[in-house]
Amino acid sequence: MMGHRDKTRSAYDGVVELYASMFANRLETRPFARNMIGTFAELVRGTGNPQVADIGCGPGHLTAMLHDMGLDAFGIDLSPAMVEHARRAHPALRFEEARMEDLPVEDGALGGVLAHYSMIHTPPGELPALLAEQVRVLAPGGLLLASFFATDGPEAVRFDHKVTPAYSWPVDRFAELLAGAGLVPFARLLHDPASERGFLDAHLLARLP
Repeated sequence: MMGHRDKTRSAYDGVVELYASMFANRLETRPFARNMIGTFAELVRGTGNPQVADIGCGPGHLTAMLHDMGLDAFGIDLSPAMVEHARRAHPALRFEEARMEDLPVEDGALGGVLAHYSMIHTPPGELPALLAEQVRVLAPGGLLLASFFATDGPEAVRFDHKVTPAYSWPVDRFAELLAGAGLVPFARLLHDPASERGFLDAHLLARLP
């Protein structure tokens, strides 16, 4: 039987062109997310370390946005088809196929990690290990911006995402997991949904001391 990573990889491999056509310019109509990414980029530049990983980069549109904001950004994705598309769409940028739990990055190398709705498919019990890997690659003072679907309940809720099953999270619980990984959450934005799913959209900024 396929594990959830294999299922996620296969599901995204099968929707590359549709996904890219739907999301390549999506932030033009999502001002909250766009401005949180802009704030993240400004803070990363302020660390003096412009190296940023866009994990779960998909078709590479946010990697390119970060590059345009003056960062040395590269993308990582589980789906080989997504990575191939990103390389074609943005040939000047670097994209690699890898698991978020095993990033091809040296310890303490990065000024920032962007996880834009890329951790939503991770089962709750596996999320701490994934966050620990992100902490491993961040330099002291480095930033993580995590975006996800939020719920009002006390625990994560599994739902039928259009591509493959996903989870929505209580914001306070997600912030606790960030703190448990050694990060200091210091800013959050919670706003009405941008889709018909009905979940709130959440963005958490955290810093590695």
